[in-house]
Amino acid sequence: MPQYFLHDFSPFLFEFREGVGLRWYGLSYVLSFVLGGWLYRWLARRGYTDLPEAQVGDFITWAAVFGVMIGGRVGWLIFYGWRENHADDPWWWPLEVWKGGMASHGGILGLVFFTLYWARMKKVSWTSIGDCLVVVAPIGMLLVRLANFINGELYGRAAGVPGGKASVPWAMLFPKELGAGEPPLAAIQHDPIQRDLLREILTPRHPSQLYEALLEGVVLFAVLWVLRTRCRLPRGVITGVFFILYAILRIVGEFFREPDPAWAVGWISAGQFLSLFMVFIGAGFLVWGWRRREYERVFALTGTIS
Repeated sequence: MPQYFLHDFSPFLFEFREGVGLRWYGLSYVLSFVLGGWLYRWLARRGYTDLPEAQVGDFITWAAVFGVMIGGRVGWLIFYGWRENHADDPWWWPLEVWKGGMASHGGILGLVFFTLYWARMKKVSWTSIGDCLVVVAPIGMLLVRLANFINGELYGRAAGVPGGKASVPWAMLFPKELGAGEPPLAAIQHDPIQRDLLREILTPRHPSQLYEALLEGVVLFAVLWVLRTRCRLPRGVITGVFFILYAILRIVGEFFREPDPAWAVGWISAGQFLSLFMVFIGAGFLVWGWRRREYERVFALTGTIS
């Protein structure tokens, strides 16, 4: 029998007591905001945005709260959560973020609206601060996808059959596919009998969380970083590229990810369907940017990058 990796990572970096502690998922968000803020400040210092460097900290903090956290949660409630049965606790469950339930599409749209509000309040260019925000956003996507992998959630489609050979040698076994029948983590980690049994009944799957971390995190960041620091582009164009490229990469990644059971449109998964709309949003930003042809101060006068 092929010995594929059996996922047995704990969702906690450390636990104070059973079920309470610092989770990798929460840490991924904190690190995203810290690293994103540091990189945004680097870009602001060099004139790649209208936002003064001194305001970057406040901007990232409030963007994290109102854009990512609230937008991501509301997006999940609209796109996915409303289909789940919460009859036992109808009022409190929308706030239970520690149980998961964040939608990247909702977080992205939340950031769009928050950035528009901030730009009007501070009287700076919306597309100027947005172009740098989308450059640092893939850092968060990378870290959150890695946290999804550590949690063993949002796993990939089947790459084989239980007890058989998978189509890729890096296929993995995720106990969460058993749902309520998943054994305790301690049993998975320390009980050889449980581990052997799981290897017989679990389906070898694509580690789609790692695929998406590479696509939405590494590839997207690399492309946007080059465009921001090496190319003279009008304001809004990089934001447009982000929406279109993210949508394409997300659609590709979804082909390897187990479809969300909440809903689908024919053979198109929920994530793919929502990503299609982002292509049109991105096209709108591209048209907006090339028509207005406004440039950042780092090369607005000389036409070159300093």
